[in-house]
Amino acid sequence: MPRWIRDNALAAAMLGAFLVFLVLQSVFGWQTHNEELAEFGAAPLSWPAYLTSGHFAEAVFENWESEFLQMGGYVLLTAYLVQRGSAESKPLDQTDRPEDDERRATAQSPWPVRAGGLPLVVYRNSLSLALLLIFAGSFVGHLLGGTAAYNQEQALQSGAPPIGVWDFLGTSDFWFQSMQNWQSEFLAVGALILLSIVLRQHASPESKPVTVAHAETGA
Repeated sequence: MPRWIRDNALAAAMLGAFLVFLVLQSVFGWQTHNEELAEFGAAPLSWPAYLTSGHFAEAVFENWESEFLQMGGYVLLTAYLVQRGSAESKPLDQTDRPEDDERRATAQSPWPVRAGGLPLVVYRNSLSLALLLIFAGSFVGHLLGGTAAYNQEQALQSGAPPIGVWDFLGTSDFWFQSMQNWQSEFLAVGALILLSIVLRQHASPESKPVTVAHAETGA
């Protein structure tokens, strides 16, 4: 196996699976949407046209929104909260890792650490900031796509006039879509936190070693 593939295999596997499933989602979503259009006697969309439709944008971004909210929130919460015995928690008596002290920076440390000041402040929180910014962008994408999809659906079913983005933001439909995803994401992470107390996965950094006690905290 070439070294660059071995060194990046985990990211390549995840992103490769993402692209495959995104394409499949678009194909099946396109077929489903055209079936819905046919029920109302509307002309079907081509696949490229479907990729720019509210139906597709809403479906994609409402899921991205929940994923990145969960990950951003999780990164922040694990910085301050602990769970005894969980591989997903830092040790109970650990506040900050010694490696986080900028006074221990070396020539190989990232440049914001060596620069100090505002670049360091931002860099110390850059992971959660990046995840939450992607969440915010996905939230907007969900809102815009959902507005377009809602207006099309209303036009097909009742000929109702379109509503604006802010009006759709105030609908129960929008928040129902968000909450059904948000709750499942936090349930999944909560389950991982608790299950990792007593269950193991050999060789995974997300699991404690097989031989350690249940009460040991942190991977």
